[in-house]
Amino acid sequence: MMPVSNVTPKMPFHEVGQGEISADLLAKLSDGAAAEEDGTRPIANSIDLLRSADLLLQGSGEPPNRTANLLMKVGAANLCVGRLWEGHMNASTLINLYGAPHLKRRVRTLIDQGAFLGVWGADGKTPVTWTAPSDCLSGAKMFASGLGTVTHAVITVNSGPKVRLALVDVSDTARADASVWDMHGMKATASGRFDFTDFPMSQAEWLGEPGDYLREPHFVGGVWRIAGLQVGAAIGLIDCAAAELRAMGRMHAGPQQARLMPILMRAWAGASLVERAAMATTDAGLATEQIVATSIAARLLTEDVALDAIRAVEQSIGLRHFDAQSQTGRMARDLAVYLRQAARDAFLQRAAEHALGQDGGTWGIFE
Repeated sequence: MMPVSNVTPKMPFHEVGQGEISADLLAKLSDGAAAEEDGTRPIANSIDLLRSADLLLQGSGEPPNRTANLLMKVGAANLCVGRLWEGHMNASTLINLYGAPHLKRRVRTLIDQGAFLGVWGADGKTPVTWTAPSDCLSGAKMFASGLGTVTHAVITVNSGPKVRLALVDVSDTARADASVWDMHGMKATASGRFDFTDFPMSQAEWLGEPGDYLREPHFVGGVWRIAGLQVGAAIGLIDCAAAELRAMGRMHAGPQQARLMPILMRAWAGASLVERAAMATTDAGLATEQIVATSIAARLLTEDVALDAIRAVEQSIGLRHFDAQSQTGRMARDLAVYLRQAARDAFLQRAAEHALGQDGGTWGIFE
C-alpha cells in the first residue's frame, strides 16, 4: 500500500476559518432557494451571506470533520449554494496544496476583495488545451458551475495523466453560456459552457506540476465533501417533508414514520461516515488507498440513502410533491441531479478491491 502523499499545504493563504453557520443564516439560505431556481434572485446573494459570516475563508486550515458538518448543514438548507461553496473550498484546497507562495497571497487578497472560486474540470467537445509556445488556451469547459458568480476558476488543462491546473479569471461573461444547462435540477447554480478559445495565457497562472491534480489522497480522496452535501440534502429533504406532513396532521401515522425514520437513521450513519472519511485525510498512519476507499464509501453510501429519501418523500407527500411550487419537489430535483456524478461503478470497484481484496481490509478505518 502506498503511504499518504507528503504534499502538504506549507503556507495556507488563509488562517483557520472562524465563521459559524447560525440558524438564521441557514433559514435565509433556504428561503432564497426557490427564487434562485426561477432566476428572480441571483445566487450570488446567498454567497454574500456566506462571505458576511466569514465562511469563504473556510477550508484547509479547518478540522475536516467540522468542514464536513458545515457542508451538511448548507446542503440541507440550499444544495445549489452548497455545490458552489464546495467548489470554492476545493479550489482553496488545491491552491493551498500546490500554489506558489505568491499565488496564495494573491488569492487571499482576491477573496478579501470579493472573489469567489470554483473548480472546472469537465471539458467540452474540444478540451481545454495549451501547447508551447502558444500564448493562448483553446477549447471549452462544460458543466462549469457558478457562471457569473465564480470570478476565478481552477481549471484542468490538457487531459490525461499529466493534466495541469491553472487559475484563471473567468469574469468575462461574454465567454459564458448558461443556456446549455437543460437539466431538471440544480438550475440555480447557473452551470454551463465557458469558452477558452484564444484565452490569453497572461490571464492564467499555473498551479503545481503536471499530474498534481490526480495526486491522492486529495483527488478521489476528497469526494467526502460531495458526500457531505448529499447526506445533508437528504436530511434536509426529510426534514422538510416531515414539517409538511405535520402541518397536514399526517406525521403521526405509523406508516409515515415507518417509511421515513429508517432512512433518517441511515442518513445519520452516513453523516458519521462522512466525518470519519474527512478526518482520515489528516491521519498520517493510514495508507493512501485506505483514505481513498473510505471517501468513496461515504460518497456511495450517501448517494444510496439520498435516492431512497427521494422515493420515500414522493410516497409520503404524494401528488403535492410534484407541484411546480413544491418545496420538497424542488429539493428532490436538485438532489437527484447532484447525485449523478461520473464513474460510480469504477468508484465502487476501487473501494471493493481495497476492502475485499486483501486480508483484514473489511475493517477499513475502524480497525
